[in-house]
Amino acid sequence: MITEKDVYKIATLAKVEIKPEEAENLRKEFQNILEYFNILDEVEENVEPTFQVLPLSNVFRDDVPKRCIPRDEALKNAKHVEKEYFKGPKVVE
Repeated sequence: MITEKDVYKIATLAKVEIKPEEAENLRKEFQNILEYFNILDEVEENVEPTFQVLPLSNVFRDDVPKRCIPRDEALKNAKHVEKEYFKGPKVVE
């Protein structure tokens, strides 16, 4: 059973400030989460993992080369272009 004291401890560990009026609602939510984990504990353990739940075979189309659109048309709506290429923001310093 989750108590309000537990809620405040979790909030401290998560470095989240909670208001006293939020504590009871959070306690109920945490309790519901724990009850859900109890349901998951009841799941059979000897079930083979599956990649697909439906019996599908190759659903991909054939990889057929097609003619590309002209570069000018591909770049016409680009926000930033440099030397005939898309230019994106720098993400690594």
